[in-house]
Amino acid sequence: MNPTDFAYYLTNFLSKYLPGIEGCSVNTISAYRDAFKLLLLFARDKESIKEQKLKLSLIDKDFILRFLLWIENERGCAVITRNLRLAAIHSFYLYLQREMPENMYQFQEILSIPFKKHPQKTVNFLSTEAIKALLLKPDINTESGRKHLVLLSLMYATGSRVQEIADLRVVDVMYNDSSLVKLTGKGSKSRFVPLEAPVVKLLCQYLKDFSLMESSKRMELLFTNHSQKKLTRQGITHILKKYADMVREKQPGLIPKTVSPHCLRHSRAVHWLQAGVDLIYIRDLLGHVSVQTSEIYARIDGEMKRKALEKASSYAFAGDIPSWQKNKSLMAWLKELY
Repeated sequence: MNPTDFAYYLTNFLSKYLPGIEGCSVNTISAYRDAFKLLLLFARDKESIKEQKLKLSLIDKDFILRFLLWIENERGCAVITRNLRLAAIHSFYLYLQREMPENMYQFQEILSIPFKKHPQKTVNFLSTEAIKALLLKPDINTESGRKHLVLLSLMYATGSRVQEIADLRVVDVMYNDSSLVKLTGKGSKSRFVPLEAPVVKLLCQYLKDFSLMESSKRMELLFTNHSQKKLTRQGITHILKKYADMVREKQPGLIPKTVSPHCLRHSRAVHWLQAGVDLIYIRDLLGHVSVQTSEIYARIDGEMKRKALEKASSYAFAGDIPSWQKNKSLMAWLKELY
């Protein structure tokens, strides 16, 4: 049986176009792959179309809309998940437009499917007091405790994404006597983030303690698990939650119930802003494409300042409405004024 056009173009899209042309990360490609695995499942179970029979001509706008409804209603996925699946489909059909311009009308109908609006997630961040309490919890008398302290300290100090920390190699922290860290993020784009003196000291001691100073170790992972393998997102999350739970036992309310590695990234961004760092620099430090993405931290900081002002305000606001507002019209009040 010959492969279908859908199978041919999807294979090229995932294996050649995304990594080779777009430079997408492994995580992005995996997310897109999962979206199309669901699409194939939907075609088989709900449309009675086997994967080896699925053609591009069978996938129209209505097909995709039914797929999205199935994701939400039958699989119970949130709107944000529905939108992520649609983003993968949009990306595929943008690619198809270039490959098959003769079918552009069909493809643009699918591209016209809008993303659903959904409530913005609350950005969780920790206070500087909470960060200090968290970093005091690892037991520095143990090997794992020292490793966890450096891991969490570096993650907060750089405002890095969890995958960027997991991917770090020794060579990435050996710039300029370890005062700069090279982080490689979305789209395989790299940036350099400066480190403060206490973090540099911690990092240098870590490299020494774990025998990572030799030139032969430059390409080794900076952090590994007990099996000497690369740390996963889940593994790093587990480490963070372990110490967050320990803080809550002694200081309830200092750290929210839900905490994730991204919370440290948000925390660092807010603290940078509060320290007077310009949004343009925060954008570059975090690896954001646009400063608009970083503006969320300015809104958070503004809201914190507003609440502080309200709390500290000594003004008493009168509850009485001025007499002219009680009249039916301002003109009538003016006429009665003299």
